[in-house]
Amino acid sequence: MDKLLIEGGSKLNGTMRASGAKNSALPILASSLLLEGKLSLSNVPHLKDVTTMIEVLGSMGAEISLDDDMNFEINTSNLNNHIARYELVKTMRASVLVLGPLLAKFGQAEVALPGGCAIGSRPVNLHLESMKKLGAEVVTEGGYIKAKAVNGLKGAEILFDTISVTGTENVLMAAVLAEGKTIIKNAAREPEVSDLIECLCQMGARISGAGTKELLIEGVQELNPTSFKIIPDRIETATYLTAVAMTGGNITIKDSRPDTMESVLDKLREAGAEITTESDSINLKMDSSLKSVDISTAPYPLFPTDMQAQFISLNTIAKGQAKVVETIFENRFMHVQELIRMGGDISLAGNTAIINGNSDALHSAPVMATDLRASASLVLAGLVAKGVTKIDRIYHIDRGYERIEEKLNALGAKIERVSG
Repeated sequence: MDKLLIEGGSKLNGTMRASGAKNSALPILASSLLLEGKLSLSNVPHLKDVTTMIEVLGSMGAEISLDDDMNFEINTSNLNNHIARYELVKTMRASVLVLGPLLAKFGQAEVALPGGCAIGSRPVNLHLESMKKLGAEVVTEGGYIKAKAVNGLKGAEILFDTISVTGTENVLMAAVLAEGKTIIKNAAREPEVSDLIECLCQMGARISGAGTKELLIEGVQELNPTSFKIIPDRIETATYLTAVAMTGGNITIKDSRPDTMESVLDKLREAGAEITTESDSINLKMDSSLKSVDISTAPYPLFPTDMQAQFISLNTIAKGQAKVVETIFENRFMHVQELIRMGGDISLAGNTAIINGNSDALHSAPVMATDLRASASLVLAGLVAKGVTKIDRIYHIDRGYERIEEKLNALGAKIERVSG
């Protein structure tokens, strides 16, 4: 099993480009099931989750090709089954995103129930109830979601009790081929949802309200082949910016989208970073002392839960006391115990972490990654810790960060991937 060895103490400087957004690529790959013909995708990140989604599609008979520049071409015209098998779905909860498009296009779907999630409950009931409202018969049996829409899906009004990104995406993909109009209320507003909407509209879907809490979908008869470029990954970008804020240095991230991450940029400025932006690039310079910052996670456009762990790492070495409140997931503080092993002064009270910062707090220790963003927080801590930090179970980080050690080493970090 691979591990990362990180020698702390190096400032990070240089230029890099943002990878494509994982959380945009996954639903857009699933949307290929809706097409008559081929979907061509560029700027697809080379990640384990993307590979898993490709395997899910391939297991159903999709024809997939890939060129040297990581451009995908997916043709689902000759699907031979409508089953997303457990051995694939269990490794990635986003596999449930094939439910909506399979029902819409083929009138039937069998999708294995996703397994447990390290960061807390992510119930699929929102997906199931929404498909029922669109006219599908849905049962859970033998560990699978089994759904049928013998007479096709019908437009409906869907009100989400809680904002759900994948729930919104699944309903969107089901509704584009449903008969009549569908309204999604309390819809997710994330840029990745808007990216899916833009791709669907390029295919010929009729959707209005992107970026708002209410989406209107007017069903169409069929969707047509298209080519689409995935947006940059705002969480990857924010993670590397946070790394430079912690280590000191100067970084420019090209092919990025600063307009999708204003809440994080504001907090980095509050922490003492000097940040300038253009439409597709961000420069961060850090040559002042790091100040602690309070954060509270919330749905977009507020502070993302996917950056909570990285900011706890930042606060361990910042001046002052910080309060971090997690409002999205009930079990997303597992990285805290690992950071405490490295010397972090952190206490937990319910959904709140209190961090007493100290610029000399962190020292090397063997630590274990527990989920994707927790992994990133440990890498950031290792970059500033005294000595060599060993991070185990880094398969988590490969789900969401493309070649992380290569990118950081190019900026001056000292990271080695080792096996065994």
